[in-house]
Amino acid sequence: MVGILLVTHNGLGDSLVDCVKHVLGAVPSHLKVLSVLADDNPQHKLAQGESLIKQLDNGSGVLILADVFGATPSNIGRQLCHAERVIGVAGVNLPMLLRVVCHPTTTMPALAQLAIEGGRECIVYMNSDL
Repeated sequence: MVGILLVTHNGLGDSLVDCVKHVLGAVPSHLKVLSVLADDNPQHKLAQGESLIKQLDNGSGVLILADVFGATPSNIGRQLCHAERVIGVAGVNLPMLLRVVCHPTTTMPALAQLAIEGGRECIVYMNSDL
């Protein structure tokens, strides 16, 4: 099973995990969060991220989902992607996260593609006349 690490600003990752718990009834054991606050030391967060990857990787790898590409959390996530069996995707949203946690036996490259598709496909106009 591929591990999933959310690397996000403040409590966004924890809020997304709360939503997953609401929808699924439980938090998957292969899902963890690395929250990055404004005054955090990026090197310290990088070390925490490396530790979380070790906890999550059971041999199938780890998918990192970060929030805003180019911001500190995604920059930390990009550095974590240098580890073996780690792929990162930026732009995390709830549909993306639900898509990946609902496919626990998918390979890591396919899971990354599911994340991207899930994020994109669920961005739609809600007005039927647009």
